[in-house]
Amino acid sequence: MEFLSETAIIAGVAIMTGGWIVNTWLRIKNGYPLENSWGKAVYPKNDQAVERVKLLTQENAELRAELGSLKDRLGNVERIVTDSGYHLTSEIDRLRDKSEAN
Repeated sequence: MEFLSETAIIAGVAIMTGGWIVNTWLRIKNGYPLENSWGKAVYPKNDQAVERVKLLTQENAELRAELGSLKDRLGNVERIVTDSGYHLTSEIDRLRDKSEAN
């Protein structure tokens, strides 16, 4: 009985290993990229994948530049709102007084 259970375990491992080999061979044959244990592509298989990476890199750079400009604009708005709230009111009142004097 012990021989039968050991044989079953060895046969199971051999079947799973063979299935993994056949699966990998089919993926390579059909042009799918190989994946690591986390599902990420190991190497881009074709030119489309390389082109897509280039486009995504370019789009990422554009979005980072836009985000930087938005941060600058937001910083200016925050500076205007927080720093010169009282000063702005006093300047408006001073301008009103000048226009009423004329």
